[in-house]
Amino acid sequence: MPLNEKALVERIRQRAPGNKNVIAGIGDDCAVLQIPAGHEAIVTTDLSVEGVHFRRDWHPPQSVGHRCLTRGLSDIAAMGGEPLAAFLSLAVPCDLPQRWVDGFLDGFATLAEQHRVALAGGDTAESPNGVVADIIVLGHCPRSKAIRRSGAHPGDLVYVTGTLGGSAFAIHELGAKPNRRLAGRFPAHFFPKPRLLAGKFLRQKQLATAMIDLSDGLSTDLAHICQESGCGAEINMPAIPLAATGRSRRKVPLEFALHGGEDYELLFTAPAGRKVPARIENVPITLIGRIIPGKRMFLKGPKGERQRLVPAGWEHFRHRI
Repeated sequence: MPLNEKALVERIRQRAPGNKNVIAGIGDDCAVLQIPAGHEAIVTTDLSVEGVHFRRDWHPPQSVGHRCLTRGLSDIAAMGGEPLAAFLSLAVPCDLPQRWVDGFLDGFATLAEQHRVALAGGDTAESPNGVVADIIVLGHCPRSKAIRRSGAHPGDLVYVTGTLGGSAFAIHELGAKPNRRLAGRFPAHFFPKPRLLAGKFLRQKQLATAMIDLSDGLSTDLAHICQESGCGAEINMPAIPLAATGRSRRKVPLEFALHGGEDYELLFTAPAGRKVPARIENVPITLIGRIIPGKRMFLKGPKGERQRLVPAGWEHFRHRI
């Protein structure tokens, strides 16, 4: 059973990372934060719901806490921003062991400390039907410099950080072998890395015209850029960097990279004339396609054959783990 609410909040307060921009955090009705001069605030929110985003019999509590914060930090990265503070609202069942809550907080706080993100507030509640964690992350970006989804133009090239499909393949393996401990084999799923440094670099060097994080799958998130930018795209299928998983380091099937989601890599567009590095902050960057006129997306095969690329990634009310 978790601690009573007052004791739980105090436990969270003791574990909460801080930073110099938090003037007043946990302990007051509201947090008081300082935004750097000449910057604008960027804010994101994300839910993590047991049975939808994680399962306690599959995911260690440290992984659940880490993934909860990653969801928010990855959104900040996709705008080229820098995180400042997080707000965590956590609802847990009354029969949940306190050691699970402590593990969740350890995973959350460890990632927050890595990126100097203060835990500046939130809420706690009792949940009748499983764990629910709501994360809000406040970040900042120089005025008018945030990278949006709407800036792609025909002729721009399409790039992606890292490799794709590893997280979705881990879920596939967990479904097939639910009693095996797979966290060590699939770190990209259990402890994904938000690409904050890469996003900041792309913004500082003014390379990216549009950007999004790959939380719902390449096909779906690329469609978001195309919709907001009013254009289409052609993706070179052989160029898609497939994740290698397990001891054999075999590449995952293409479908996991196209439609799987939860890779938390960055998908971005850049003008054809700009030189994009092969690596940014030691993360590989791969050219996978181009932006084209129209509103359709295509997948180009190894012999130049084209087929329609239809969004088939994550969509709530249709998927469940």
